[in-house]
Amino acid sequence: MSSELETPSGAAAPRRSVRALTRLAGVTAFAATLIVGASAAAVAAPVAADGTVSAAAADARPPRTTHGPCAYTETPDEPAARPVPLPPDPRRTPDRGSVRVTLSTNQGPIGLTLDRAAAPCTVQSFLHLVGKRFYDRTPCHRLTAYPTLSVLQCGDPSGTGEGGPGYRYRDELPTDLPPAPTDPTDVRRVYARGVLAMANAGPDTNGSQFFLVYANSALRPNYTIFGTVDAAGLATLDRIAAQGIPPTAEDPAPVDGAPAQPVTIRRAVRAHHHH
Repeated sequence: MSSELETPSGAAAPRRSVRALTRLAGVTAFAATLIVGASAAAVAAPVAADGTVSAAAADARPPRTTHGPCAYTETPDEPAARPVPLPPDPRRTPDRGSVRVTLSTNQGPIGLTLDRAAAPCTVQSFLHLVGKRFYDRTPCHRLTAYPTLSVLQCGDPSGTGEGGPGYRYRDELPTDLPPAPTDPTDVRRVYARGVLAMANAGPDTNGSQFFLVYANSALRPNYTIFGTVDAAGLATLDRIAAQGIPPTAEDPAPVDGAPAQPVTIRRAVRAHHHH
């Protein structure tokens, strides 16, 4: 699911392959340079002279998919960065109300409110990963500071931008976002400050990576929005963003890279309301 980010024309493309906010866009001149690693195609099992199928080929079973409406599907060619089972997928995915999750980071708390109605399968998966402690002790590997793309990206335990949970699921895309005023082509929409959305590497490739928007951003509406960041969380994001991205000899003023101050999610905790 490795892919390259669309970058504004004239900007140096990120040197390392970035997974996920992948297909992230910004200014009008963004060229879509989505490059996704081809999934391993199913290959006919090699048959030995005695007619038996090799053990390796016998293991090449089709990926498992859950039976509910969310159809979480294993990605054998992209194993989990940290072992985790497929999420529960009940026949009726909860699609009402909100759930609070707090990301306790080394830079301060980031409170999230997940919106089940907006993205029931995404919230179901995210809460599953929180419950399995998939996000605990993981870095936020990427900060962007383009004028039209201002986000912190997290959710990959490997910290490379390549890692995920070993499964994928379909998009639940927003349909009511306002057009981005910076985009005369009218294809980009405003992902507003405070939005919580899923990163991806193309249609229906959601996994564990997500991004937090700290300033209004102009993106194609290709990213599932599944919640919002609270005021304390925005203050934390502002502090992280203010530290910027470390300069290098080649790029003295980078706008896309690892945060200058490393950001680690120490724990992700779901709030259980007491009635």
